[in-house]
Amino acid sequence: MDNSTVALKIAPITFTPKALNAIKELIDQKELSNEFGLKVGVEGGGCSGFSYNLNFGKPEEGEDLYIIEGVNIIVKKTHALYLMGTQIDYDNGLNARGFTFTNPNATSTCGCGTSFGV
Repeated sequence: MDNSTVALKIAPITFTPKALNAIKELIDQKELSNEFGLKVGVEGGGCSGFSYNLNFGKPEEGEDLYIIEGVNIIVKKTHALYLMGTQIDYDNGLNARGFTFTNPNATSTCGCGTSFGV
């Protein structure tokens, strides 16, 4: 993948500073090389129809690579439509811990915050 092309692409998702810090900490803990990135996607399932999917991996065919504040973010081209405008945050409180998603495309969400409908 040509890095000059990647630099011109606008990521379909944004991250709060807390989320980026949490991702960087996970990358350090797992001792991942610069070839890896956070894959953000959706999959069928969950109580509202779709659920969010986060994992680490290397870019593959059909995926776009974005570099946000030094973090490689990987999104399948087919998932970008469902994720467009989504903001990912990280909560580390007593009542909630983990990544949260604010998706303007979601017409419904479930109480757990990890499932949505469009």
